[in-house]
Amino acid sequence: MENTKQLVFIPGPGMGHLVAAIEIGKLLISRANWLSIIFFVIDLPIETRVHTYTNQSNQRLQFLHLSSPKTQTNHLSNRETLLVETFNNSKELVRNAIIQNFMTTSLVGVVVDMFSDKMIQVATELGLPSYVFFTSSAAFLGLMFYAQILKDEHNQDISDFKNSDTLLPVSTYIHPLPAKVLPNAMLDKIGRLHLPLSTARMLRKVKGIIINTFVEFELHSINTLDNDDGAPVLYPIGPIINLNQEPDESINSWLDEQQDSSVLFLCFGSYGSFDEEQLKEIAVALDHSGCRFLWSLRQPQGKGEIGASDDVAHPEQVLPDGFLTTSMNRGKVIGWAPQVAVLSHRSIGGFITHCGWNSILESLWFGVPIATWPMYAEQQVNAFEMVVDLEIAVDIKMEYRSESPVLVTAEEIECAIRRLMFDGKEEKNGIRKKMEELKEKSRKTLLEGGSSYCFLESLINEFKDQSRVRKNTILETNSTPKASS
Repeated sequence: MENTKQLVFIPGPGMGHLVAAIEIGKLLISRANWLSIIFFVIDLPIETRVHTYTNQSNQRLQFLHLSSPKTQTNHLSNRETLLVETFNNSKELVRNAIIQNFMTTSLVGVVVDMFSDKMIQVATELGLPSYVFFTSSAAFLGLMFYAQILKDEHNQDISDFKNSDTLLPVSTYIHPLPAKVLPNAMLDKIGRLHLPLSTARMLRKVKGIIINTFVEFELHSINTLDNDDGAPVLYPIGPIINLNQEPDESINSWLDEQQDSSVLFLCFGSYGSFDEEQLKEIAVALDHSGCRFLWSLRQPQGKGEIGASDDVAHPEQVLPDGFLTTSMNRGKVIGWAPQVAVLSHRSIGGFITHCGWNSILESLWFGVPIATWPMYAEQQVNAFEMVVDLEIAVDIKMEYRSESPVLVTAEEIECAIRRLMFDGKEEKNGIRKKMEELKEKSRKTLLEGGSSYCFLESLINEFKDQSRVRKNTILETNSTPKASS
């Protein structure tokens, strides 16, 4: 066995980024017995339940918690700004941790989260090869490069298209992309536009981009990026999913009583919540549809709140009078949901989701058709790709934004529910059939000989080559005669 080499992995803040990063770590050490990984976990000034997930250290998979300088949250308008500022404040902390804890000769590189451009700078300054873990789609990666080229080569901000009907020719999407579904950060010229632009510039400088997708799913986007001479090497090694999730006993018992593919699951992520008026529209739609449902209901956030939403302590106070009583025979309202465990249950036949990338990949893995209700970040373009480009999802309100929400009516929601759960079940080429096919492809791609399996092998070989290059460089440096005094 070769001497153990180390890889520093700096995941993005929050559970969604951390869980996928750890799953990649497990894959790497299972295939490379000479590699160990240390995760630098940058703690946030808001509760994220991260510590409950980082108690699984072993000899080759370890965690180092770094407490960044205190970030004042009272001047921050949203969660994205908080995450960026926290990471920016942690640059020196990360640099010192690498210098103090590791011999640079044993490091094969540093893997950083997709929005951690400051950490790429640290790796570069220390002479370490850097790689990016991109936790969204290949199509969105192409959109970031498009916005950067638009600015750097044509001196135009993508935010100029805000509130317009412009269709953008972003090459990683099959159809022209409506400006109305661009992420909020790209539409905020004064505040947040600098982040995706600076990130795209840094992404072009790394050794490779590890992306949580797979060729059979995003063939057009991956081929387009492969033909971009200015883009780094891509390693699409997904879908990376944590499948070891314990089911909730009460939820599972109720699901066990339902027929196969009969239950609609509604879940909008840790930060997805609605005001009372919108919650009542959803409830009316569920009531009128006659569909069985499992609804993960989160507390509406107060103005200025940027942490994860809490469970609703008293659902009857925010739902229509009598809803819980009349729907109890065919529905169940819950708080936080073990999403993977729920989606894996045989009774789940549809999923209304905020279109976070992890949620989309989990839906594919279990073959559950989805209806899209994006809320923030890049979720709107994720929804566009699923509904328009790939035609594997039903649209509820693609341009919905949690920062400035419009009311989605019960009629609109009910229509989407009926299309998802009742219409087209027997269609040979319908959404349900396509999802079943992607379910099989998502599993085969990780098996020996599959595309993601092979890309992971290429990544491991890249780390091994970096280890040899650094070893030879150190040997040459140490053997160079010193100048005489």
